Amino acid sequence: MGLFSSTKNGGGDEPQDVVAQSGEKGGGADRVERDAEAGVGAGAQVQIDPEKEKRVRRKLDWHIIPLVSGLYLLAFLDRSNIGNARIAGMSEDLGLDGGKYDWLLTIFYISYIVFEFQAIMWKIVPPHRWAAFVVFGWGLVSTVQAAIHTWEAEMALRFFMGLTEAGYGPGIPYLLSFFYLRHELGLRAGLFLSAAPLANTFAGALAYGITSGSPGIPKWRVLFLVEGLPTIVMAGVAWFFLPDSPEKARFLNEEEKMVVRARGVRQAGAATRVGGVNWKEFGEGLADPKGWILGLMYFSCNVSFSSLPVFLPTILKEMGFSAINAQGLTAPPFFLSFLITIITPYIADRTQQRGIMLIILTIIGGTGYVILAAAKSVAARYFGVFLAAAGIFPAIANMLPWVLNNQGSDTRRGAGIVLLNVVGQCGPLLGTRMYPTHEGPFYVKGQSVCAAFMFFTTFLVIVLRTLLVWENRKLDRKYGTLAQQKQAMQEAASTVGGETKHEVGVENYGPLFRYVL
Repeated sequence: MGLFSSTKNGGGDEPQDVVAQSGEKGGGADRVERDAEAGVGAGAQVQIDPEKEKRVRRKLDWHIIPLVSGLYLLAFLDRSNIGNARIAGMSEDLGLDGGKYDWLLTIFYISYIVFEFQAIMWKIVPPHRWAAFVVFGWGLVSTVQAAIHTWEAEMALRFFMGLTEAGYGPGIPYLLSFFYLRHELGLRAGLFLSAAPLANTFAGALAYGITSGSPGIPKWRVLFLVEGLPTIVMAGVAWFFLPDSPEKARFLNEEEKMVVRARGVRQAGAATRVGGVNWKEFGEGLADPKGWILGLMYFSCNVSFSSLPVFLPTILKEMGFSAINAQGLTAPPFFLSFLITIITPYIADRTQQRGIMLIILTIIGGTGYVILAAAKSVAARYFGVFLAAAGIFPAIANMLPWVLNNQGSDTRRGAGIVLLNVVGQCGPLLGTRMYPTHEGPFYVKGQSVCAAFMFFTTFLVIVLRTLLVWENRKLDRKYGTLAQQKQAMQEAASTVGGETKHEVGVENYGPLFRYVL
């Protein structure tokens, strides 16, 4: 079988509306140009050799996912290590009494929210340049933390860390949508986001190793140096090894690049998708009520997501463990969360039931916080930590691809990501201020608020899924069911003596677009 084959639209029996409406908006001349970019004729429907497509997808997985995940691991490590530094002597050296520590957490998220619009930069600026810029920025800020002597200086550095990190993590799932098809995206986003709990696992182990030694300078300063310098080095790696788009990936040969161009046409009606924004569609994406529900969902989940990594060492220490043992005991819950963060998006991809997965995960996370709020024994509360971690991080990993699954153009997907993060990242402003020192060791109020927000997330998921079911029924009434359309396409193909082909632009709005539930 060849690389791919194509069948021209011919004959009155071909379902022309499916082809014409499945791609991005634009006239016939634009369609011809886009099809020419992909190496196929105008209006062609492309059948890609499955074995070659599998090989290309495997190459994308091996060259892109480890790189973006590794960088996110460093980002989360540099963001969260302040929790480890706090109990390693930073609090005493900088005089973090009163609410000063809480403000160090809050100022990060203030700048993170204000600069969330940078997520759209992945479509405007060549990704390898943008990645190198923001990675170098937060790496430098993280390293310089080792040299400061005042709370005010640390406040300024945390502000700039939020600014630079806002340009990376929130936009990576959006970047991945240029490389992967709709049903492939959840697993890859899960692999990327699993770096967050893995970073916390690594942070506990690394902090344990550093703080158990006897360095010549304060241990918290060594912690910032050891975890900040590798990020600066990785900025150069991002510059040279992160591809700007599938068709520009140096690790693909020409035959494989033809496959990714054809995938781009089949995916969204165009092979080349980086380099510009349709501002009308961007505005439509920001006005979509479904995007606002997802933003509120992300806000609710982020209240818990933001508080657990930075307060867990303190919570464990106040359970009666030493500072060193508290560092080490953070690792097992986060490692469990890391595994579930990979497994659950894969299951949701296969079943196309992301909402049900989110309902299960948010109930588990909420139950964990209920145990933390109500239980008094160390064993029960540590079990609650496991449940909380097993629910929160995987829920986030399923939420982000749900945004990308349910917007019908690249620009609208970008708008959805921006809206999700601008609204959702306000959650940490609350989450990072719910564990005042005087409420230890049980922090009942903080744990109760986190539990309430996790269950509120469950409610929002149910609301959104119900709305999406209703929207899909409207599309079925308008266009006919997917089964009916595919049967019509098969009959049309047999009438003209062709094969059954893949449709063009099935991820954009049109007769073949349906919302992922």
